[in-house]
Amino acid sequence: MKDGDVFKEKCREAERQGFDAVYAPDHLGEVAPFPALVAAAAATERLRVGTLVLNSAFWNPHLLAREVATTDLLTGGRLEVGIGAGYSKWEFDEASIGFEPFGKRVDRLTETLTVMEKLFGGEGYEARRPLRENMGLPDIAPVQRQGFGGYGPPLLVGGTGDRMMRLAAEHADIVGITGLFQVKGRPPGTLQIGTAADADDRVRFVREHAGDRVDRIEWNILVAAVVVTGDRRAGAEQVKAQFGLDLSVDDILETPFVLIGTVDQIAENVRANRERFGFTHLTVNGLFSDSFVPVIEALR
Repeated sequence: MKDGDVFKEKCREAERQGFDAVYAPDHLGEVAPFPALVAAAAATERLRVGTLVLNSAFWNPHLLAREVATTDLLTGGRLEVGIGAGYSKWEFDEASIGFEPFGKRVDRLTETLTVMEKLFGGEGYEARRPLRENMGLPDIAPVQRQGFGGYGPPLLVGGTGDRMMRLAAEHADIVGITGLFQVKGRPPGTLQIGTAADADDRVRFVREHAGDRVDRIEWNILVAAVVVTGDRRAGAEQVKAQFGLDLSVDDILETPFVLIGTVDQIAENVRANRERFGFTHLTVNGLFSDSFVPVIEALR
């Protein structure tokens, strides 16, 4: 973001184009997510706003709960909260935060969600009881009552590994399949876009661990690229070269994480992915949002 007015107009344009939501990341060197989301909501009428995704290691759970509740209030209940365990070691180093092993980071995320559920579902801090009872000053609370144990905004948890997927199955209203998978036999952090078989496996894993929550879960997919073209195989070759993928052209054309073809073909792929995987909550890489606009029109 270089200009606040340009940012707000971009959000208004996204609303006019038919997008349902805009999301902010949580990375050093980029805008702080919550002020940006409040600005986006203030500039639009119906657009939902969300984080994709917060790095839980950056946040004290009590301070994060305050940010979430305030943002949900100021946006009129339009907030969605995506949260993860963090993955960019350089950001931890620059912020002087210890980069713990992945399992420890997932433990921290689990603790954060547990604390936030308790805060949102409780009566407020005991020390503020006199303010509540004598002065009518309640503790701030989210507007929405869906996520965080039914006391907060919708919660999105995404990933691909078993631990994150199990956590998502237990807590998330929206389960995100990010589409980036560890390459087997390569150093940790060597990732590439997954195949349709990978997506099948991750959806199946979550469904097996979600218990009686499974029918209430909404399925999110992060679409890495949208290529509108009359030559699907040439488009797949383009994506293969652009992302340095070690996948066949046929795999690229089948994966739900990339959409290639004419507008009508892409719209049909979106419908097919909904039937096969359950994906109804699509997030498109901002670099390809303009390419996706005619697809929205075709789907509606």
